[in-house]
Amino acid sequence: MKLIEQHQIFGGSQQVWAHNAQMLQCEMKFAVYLPNNPENRPLGVIYWLSGLTCSEQNFITKSGFQRYASEHQVIVVTPDTSPRGEQVPNDVAYDLGQGAGFYLNATEQPWGDELSNV
Repeated sequence: MKLIEQHQIFGGSQQVWAHNAQMLQCEMKFAVYLPNNPENRPLGVIYWLSGLTCSEQNFITKSGFQRYASEHQVIVVTPDTSPRGEQVPNDVAYDLGQGAGFYLNATEQPWGDELSNV
């Protein structure tokens, strides 16, 4: 994994990471907000799945959730839910191909190979 960006906000750390997704056969990103936790105690985690065509950036830049997460001491993970990159089969429709994700197993080609076991 590779740290792409990190910013301090509301006493915590907003990070974006990249990783090689073997199943999707492409690089994927996710964001994680880590509230300040000086006692190093266990914290709850919320996984936020953004809507169709959204990346890990939409929720972290538009919602302001970091204030709530900091106040309530909760970690928030926001994965990019859509495969991206030149190697991902594309379609002229905005809701298919690169940047589109339905959180479901794909059964139709050309997406079946990469998304059949997601």
